[in-house]
Amino acid sequence: MTARFLQMSGIVADLLYEVDQVPVAGKEAIVSSFKIAPGGGFNAMVAAKRAGLRVCYGGSIGSGPFANLVREGLSAEEIPFLRTQDMYRDQGCCTVLIDQNGERTFIASDGAEGHVTPEALAQINFVDFEWTLLSGYALHYRNSRGALTDWLHKTPSISGLVFDPAPIVASLAPNDLQVVLSRAEWVSANLHEAAILTAHSDPVTAAKALAKDRPGGAIVRNGAAGCVVATAEICVEIPAFPVQVIDTNGAGDTHVGSFIANFSQTGDPELAARFANTAAAISTTIKGPATAPTAEQTNRVLSQ
Repeated sequence: MTARFLQMSGIVADLLYEVDQVPVAGKEAIVSSFKIAPGGGFNAMVAAKRAGLRVCYGGSIGSGPFANLVREGLSAEEIPFLRTQDMYRDQGCCTVLIDQNGERTFIASDGAEGHVTPEALAQINFVDFEWTLLSGYALHYRNSRGALTDWLHKTPSISGLVFDPAPIVASLAPNDLQVVLSRAEWVSANLHEAAILTAHSDPVTAAKALAKDRPGGAIVRNGAAGCVVATAEICVEIPAFPVQVIDTNGAGDTHVGSFIANFSQTGDPELAARFANTAAAISTTIKGPATAPTAEQTNRVLSQ
């Protein structure tokens, strides 16, 4: 039976601007293209679904034009939404500047996805899922962190909890961070986030520190250098798959979702990390936030 994946991290509307270069303070950027698309927690869900998992969204959806965009995106990917709609606020948004090297700079403001209550969480039957993904953003928003940390404290079993610290990890309350790290089977962080969590700037050392005493392990993503996967038994550096990068937006999320999907299918963390590296690399060759390849596309590239 195909494993089920629950996304607890919120979806936002990405406002995507392609620019020649990110402007310095007080200056203006030249924009070559613009689009709006679902982003945030949407990207990892799309990656996991296209890599073979059954995926559900357990975050919030509001009411308004951004929320409508999110609902359309979920419908297009055939991802069900498990909770009642928030009728009081629209979805949040993230303004993303993508420069000529494909690197992104962004600012974000939360909306409905940043509002979670115990009553809303009670609508989800968590035992139905083999994997659950939670990001640092969900624990950062002031109107969601209380309910989510309480859920982490009190829920007896959260299967396959994966924690993605997100770029705002340094802003998380230490107690909230301790709670989620104590429950997470896996941590998937980029090198900057891993260094904040472990005080180690070396990816191998950081991965080992994050994996210590964890029932699953840790992934430290390191961009063009690939990633490090560590468990109690192994610690392996996996090189990146070389591509001509066009757009890095959503690449980290693609890595997270692809790793979970492949590891669920193979039980091999090294193989899953190699699959995730390749899927994330492929995603950077296409413009847009949710550009994860299918499992067939990724495996075809891996077999070459």
